[in-house]
Amino acid sequence: MTTAMVGVRDIFVRANGLRHHLIARGAPGAPVVMMIHGLAGQAHTFDAIAARLAAKYHVYALDVRGRGESEWGPPDGYHVDNYVADLEAVRGALGLDRMALVGTSMGGMIAMNYAPRFPERVTRAVLNDVGPEIDPKGLARIVQYVGHAPDAFGDMKAVVKYYKENYGPMIERLPEDQVAEFARWNVRKSDSGVYVWKMDPAIRTMAPVQPSTAPWDAFRGMKCPVLVLRGGESDILSREIAGRMVAAIADCRLVEVPGVGHAPLLTEPESVAALESFLGA
Repeated sequence: MTTAMVGVRDIFVRANGLRHHLIARGAPGAPVVMMIHGLAGQAHTFDAIAARLAAKYHVYALDVRGRGESEWGPPDGYHVDNYVADLEAVRGALGLDRMALVGTSMGGMIAMNYAPRFPERVTRAVLNDVGPEIDPKGLARIVQYVGHAPDAFGDMKAVVKYYKENYGPMIERLPEDQVAEFARWNVRKSDSGVYVWKMDPAIRTMAPVQPSTAPWDAFRGMKCPVLVLRGGESDILSREIAGRMVAAIADCRLVEVPGVGHAPLLTEPESVAALESFLGA
């Protein structure tokens, strides 16, 4: 079976009490890559790189609970331990045996906590611009724009303006039409004609919940090969912490994506080369 025969599929599975949405590409039977987005993202964030990887892999991009087309959960349930339980339940519902994980930001935190709990399920893990310690300045920036986002927008131009003003380190190199494509999957048109977020508002307001495993313990517990991608201008993953990560476990490599902040879109030439080399090793 070739990837051309399969195409792009929207998949919905019931797992851990919620309806989860994934976008699948590539041929069933090929090695599996599961892609997990960041805090305020959704599965379409990975469209470009997932389409490329689908030539060799069976690629899934997951909408984490409360985002995209996945069901909203209890307002106090948006935390890493639940996301890890969701991922394992989704894996089981899909009938997957083993998978490589590619996680951006929060998605990397999910991967970092999933891998040591289910080592037999993970072949490799990519942590995209995230680690066991987060730079407080970058965290404050994210909390500010996520927690104080407008509730609604009059038109898509206003949505694009919001993204250009708040996601600069991630999308500043993209042309206008690609910024609009990046933004449009995060909103929907309401009955009153305005654009509102698809993401559960509770995610923006709930107090942080620490994972049950301390971050460095989780990272050191990863037994699979690990690739750390770092945006060269990242205010989330410092060069020092990235260096400590490489030294902390036996099979960990670091690739820095120059001129990019938090977080690489994974379409940069350096990101593509690193992913293809690492996943194919």
